[in-house]
Amino acid sequence: MSLAELFVVAAGLSMDAFAVGVCAGLTMRRATFKKAAVVGLYFGFFQAVMPLLGYFAGAFFAGSIAAFDHWAAFGLLCFLGGKMIAGSFKSGKCPDAEPSLRPSFMLPLAFATSIDALAAGVSFAFIHADIVQAALIIGAVTFLTSAAGVKIGKTAGARFASKAEFAGGLILVLIGTRILLEHLRGYA
Repeated sequence: MSLAELFVVAAGLSMDAFAVGVCAGLTMRRATFKKAAVVGLYFGFFQAVMPLLGYFAGAFFAGSIAAFDHWAAFGLLCFLGGKMIAGSFKSGKCPDAEPSLRPSFMLPLAFATSIDALAAGVSFAFIHADIVQAALIIGAVTFLTSAAGVKIGKTAGARFASKAEFAGGLILVLIGTRILLEHLRGYA
């Protein structure tokens, strides 16, 4: 996986954290840079750790599924992308209350938005990606996008959240399709 593709995947994976950041910024009385950085740290940390966990789980099973690992990577990325695309059409509203930045509120949110990164980590194991580089890029991109989401949410409103989630889902589907096509072309 090239560096450019890795940044595209990172952007796709970060879109759900961006959407949550937009909602958080929308409901904050004051969206300071410190608050945006705190939100970014929660989401960036989880988005960096989860691919590592997924990678090691995937590497454990990679030998036994080597014959169809490209289909597994394709299926996982398309499933995650499809889920994000479908979620972008739901009319979910941002909460009206000031969001809490306490761990009891932010940790479950950060975990929930990083499940797709766990599955992406499994697919990284199948294609033998450099997982340390991938995890660092995914974490950094997610930090920046979710922190930016807080500031954008405060200034521009929620109109970007669903569009970002749709774009992120589409990116994951396209990357999964590229992995499958490259593998199938290699056997043609």
